Amino acid sequence: MAYETILVDTQDGVRTIKLNRPERLNAWTAQMHRELKDAMLNAGEDSAVRAIVLTGEGRGFCAGADMQGLQAIGAAGAAQDRSTKARAIPTGGSNSAEFRMTYGYFPSIPKFIVAAINGPCAGLGLVIALYADLRFAAQGAVFTTAFAQRGLIAEHGVSWLLPRLVGLPNALDLLCSARKFGAAEALSMGMVNRVCADASLLAEAQTYARQLAQTVSPRSVTTIKRQLWEAEFQSLTQATAAANHEMELSFATEDFKEGVAHFLEKRPARFTGR
Repeated sequence: MAYETILVDTQDGVRTIKLNRPERLNAWTAQMHRELKDAMLNAGEDSAVRAIVLTGEGRGFCAGADMQGLQAIGAAGAAQDRSTKARAIPTGGSNSAEFRMTYGYFPSIPKFIVAAINGPCAGLGLVIALYADLRFAAQGAVFTTAFAQRGLIAEHGVSWLLPRLVGLPNALDLLCSARKFGAAEALSMGMVNRVCADASLLAEAQTYARQLAQTVSPRSVTTIKRQLWEAEFQSLTQATAAANHEMELSFATEDFKEGVAHFLEKRPARFTGR
């Protein structure tokens, strides 16, 4: 697929994907949805990619759904999903039906996803960022759920996801008031994991992703990511049984042998993902 609304670059095992409608603060469109999902699935399938950084081009991350598109939906009275035909989940990704929804598919991508939130992050843009595995925010980033100010509701699973990150009272506040808040408050609530200077945000996110690419087993990251997301729907007994099975499988891998060898030999790891 040729991309018109995103930019894709790969260096040192890190695939950087930029939402690319800067003149509209990267406002979300159906085309952007299709292109981002295609790029994410491609990254998940590419053995040369060890981690993914998602950010926005220009001064915004994503200002939410394009208002012209929302206006058209309002006139029609209902939204239609024009997504492309479903593709198979990349090997190693979660096959849980919970992560096969339209916008909630990031947990099914078997690579670690870091959202680098470089500016305004609103509505659907915030939902997308919340489904990433980690979030870095620029000091100047501004957030809002926005839905209640548009006559909408907590969409695309954010009513499940947001309380798990910030707690129920904070989620109720942010969703019902639709107020704007900054990166420092997002950090204090646990919505973002790190706040960076605006100019260094992307570099810090890529450095973190490069550390994953170069120092830890990609097979381990894939499995641990799947374990943690799926554990949200499991009992302790189920999670423990799944972990015991995965541990047995790990003992037979090349990455386990390499993990022991590079430690004993005091040298950098050379993990292959096998």
